[in-house]
Amino acid sequence: MPVALIVSSFVAASRIGGGAQQYVLAAHRIDPVLAPTVLFGRSPATGSTGDVTAPDVLRRMLGEIEADAVFGEVDLIITGYFAESEQVEIAAGLLERVRAASAKPPVVLVDPIMGDDPKGLYVKPAIAQAVAERLTPLGDWITPNLWELGRLAGGSIADAQAAVAAVRRLGKRALVTSVPGGEGGIGLLYCDADEAVLFTHRRLAHAPNGTGDLVTASFGAGLVEGLSPLAAAERAARVAAFTVQTALEWGGMDLPIVALAEQLPAPPADVKIERL
Repeated sequence: MPVALIVSSFVAASRIGGGAQQYVLAAHRIDPVLAPTVLFGRSPATGSTGDVTAPDVLRRMLGEIEADAVFGEVDLIITGYFAESEQVEIAAGLLERVRAASAKPPVVLVDPIMGDDPKGLYVKPAIAQAVAERLTPLGDWITPNLWELGRLAGGSIADAQAAVAAVRRLGKRALVTSVPGGEGGIGLLYCDADEAVLFTHRRLAHAPNGTGDLVTASFGAGLVEGLSPLAAAERAARVAAFTVQTALEWGGMDLPIVALAEQLPAPPADVKIERL
């Protein structure tokens, strides 16, 4: 069975962060190993404060995972939310060690979680700087939202064409969420050195938190399964559209990842595909 290592948040009662990504990966028969950077009972959007995983604890946790020889078996690594800049440095060292321990290096997805529109930056500036300077260069792919892409590229971004230009300036392959997609649309932008494709669906009035986490995990699962990056991105866009729409139809506050697990590998949702 493929193995994925996630270094991100754990929220017990909400389908966000690394805890939600575990369920997505499990739906694809990928064994998830989560090293939590923070521990919350429910979403911090509700006022929950939780606890930060002390850097020494995170370092020991990863060392124990390494001692079980898991590093040599990892097919996918996802990094997400960090609460301390020292955690970012620990994660960067992790990526370097896992690659050194693997005959076949794992796919590394760096989700540079820093902020969003309209709130702006919601991590400490030192964390954002560490993620940009230390982690982002180590990712095979980055999966920012549009605001985070602007933060990484040094300016605000208003549309898909500007997002493509920003990704190319960074010199990274990227999957960018929350990209405007025409009249009433919202999109997922796939961009590498050779092509850029925007997958859009209808923008819904209220979307549960965690869609970025869902997209990153779905995309990573597709890469592990052997899909082309573009095909993995298209499926991730369909997963997001399907899951959000279902959540709203059911009146749920969270993404129904577990209830829809059997459908995540082949989501019954349409997206508009536009080559840029």
